[in-house]
Amino acid sequence: MDKTIMVYSGRNFTSEDIDLIKWTRKRYPQLSRTELARTVCEFLGWTTPAGRAKAPQCIAFLKKLEVEGHVELPPLDVSKIRSKNSELSDFKINTTPITGDLKDLLPIQLEIARAGIDLKLWKRYISDYHMIGNKQVYGARLAYFIKSKEKILGCLQFSASSWALSSRDEWIGWNVQDRKQRLHLIVNNSRFLILPWVNVKNLASKVLSIAIKQLQEDWLREYCYAPVLLETFVDTSHFAGTCYKASNWLYLGETQGRGRMDRKREYSLSRKAIFIYPLQNDFKDCLKGLKPCKVVNPDD
Repeated sequence: MDKTIMVYSGRNFTSEDIDLIKWTRKRYPQLSRTELARTVCEFLGWTTPAGRAKAPQCIAFLKKLEVEGHVELPPLDVSKIRSKNSELSDFKINTTPITGDLKDLLPIQLEIARAGIDLKLWKRYISDYHMIGNKQVYGARLAYFIKSKEKILGCLQFSASSWALSSRDEWIGWNVQDRKQRLHLIVNNSRFLILPWVNVKNLASKVLSIAIKQLQEDWLREYCYAPVLLETFVDTSHFAGTCYKASNWLYLGETQGRGRMDRKREYSLSRKAIFIYPLQNDFKDCLKGLKPCKVVNPDD
């Protein structure tokens, strides 16, 4: 049996897997990078629990293989990149100040930003007004607009959780095998933006309370399983995390100043406060495999 020679995004790759990737590139030279990644995912069975190809992770892995000299990828289509950037710059954003009492904006709604014009607009807001910007996230994700009637108040995103987080993993009490098999049951609040011209007291904590109630069903509908725990990181050099504290998120400590996927301790980042929020009472049993999470069959 082939032994693991490489680990990436929680998956073990053997020399046979790498040879298959090389063969796929040679056999189908006309494929774009995205098409190549989807084909590789299909051949390797590299999918989410809902059966969807992990194309973004695969593209990143292919880039790593190219850097290491294992494969030569198709060239990037620069015209498509320019086209996407120009589309984002065409949006007209209304920056009229929104102030007053929270009750005047109720009901607050979280609306999924679907692929197409909505997601492009969401990315424009995040690119222009979020401190981190619109950096690529991998794995399952849901992007939301925060709305009051037709007014957009901000943006929210939930995406794949951190691979290894010592304080979180110790608090859960799971082992490496537990984490590898059920890490997808933890979801990270990776973006939270109240637009700079919106100044409404208690809006942020209200948004979080809505998200907590809504996320499991949204995720179940989109990805065929329901997460059981939320996590987030707050850069305390810029923010106090007040809205998370007000929404009863639990503070676990600080990160070690490394990136989410930095397993080799190569990168140095600012330390961030870690907050978590259980979405159901038996979440630890689900994460340890003692109880099943809520799922639906994608073929039903």
